[in-house]
Amino acid sequence: MIFLKTEDEIGLMRSANQLVSKTLTEVGKLIKPGVTTKHLDRLAEEFIRDHKAIPTFLGYPNPYGSDFPASLCTSVNDVVVHGIPNDIPLVDGDIVSVDCGVLLEGFNGDSCYTFRVGEVSDEVNELLRITKESLYKGIDASYAGKRIGDIGAAIQNHCEQHGFGVVREFVGHGIGKDMHEDPQVPNYGKLGSGKQIKNGLCIAIEPMIVQGSREIWMMPDKWTIKTRDGKCAAHYEHTIAIHHGKPEILSSFEEIEKIENQY
Repeated sequence: MIFLKTEDEIGLMRSANQLVSKTLTEVGKLIKPGVTTKHLDRLAEEFIRDHKAIPTFLGYPNPYGSDFPASLCTSVNDVVVHGIPNDIPLVDGDIVSVDCGVLLEGFNGDSCYTFRVGEVSDEVNELLRITKESLYKGIDASYAGKRIGDIGAAIQNHCEQHGFGVVREFVGHGIGKDMHEDPQVPNYGKLGSGKQIKNGLCIAIEPMIVQGSREIWMMPDKWTIKTRDGKCAAHYEHTIAIHHGKPEILSSFEEIEKIENQY
């Protein structure tokens, strides 16, 4: 069932997502060679709790195994999604996708950003650029009266035109009082297909794009998803609300990008 949000509920969603964006900004300030993803996770949990919110990912149930053990998903290089923070230091040339979710005043926020660690290759920079562009193309397709398939088609067409693969097994989603609500929002699709987009719809759009083959596999921890060919993956995510007929981005990359531009 799809739950359309009221004006007041969109306001609460906005606050939750702004906290996610602030958390990702604090994490981004620390990302450099030698830092561990477990250190980033500790910082994020402390920051979220200091702002009277709950880290949604911590303890998130897994139908295949144990609950998620951290507040962030930190996916390095060939990890597509759901990477578990660890004590392995990041090194120059890595990329790390940091996915964060919070529950604040009964509503969820969810956003992800792929960070560069030091200097990365031209090929990886191109992957990041196209993936982020595809996110905004998906958002631009999210007007009231259009359909969910229009979002996926916009993302898929942009990425495949540039030679990148689109992961099929993991998709965006509705969001509200629950982290994952209907409808599913694939990063591929056909124009004019799927559920109609209506005012009050809140969704997380999150292209997961790979350099090579879109084939993936699950690691023994039953969380970590990697590319089968070992090539890099990128992941960007915004939560949006369809507000007065058009998409409003509730999360933000503005402060994160300011940090990036300092280097």
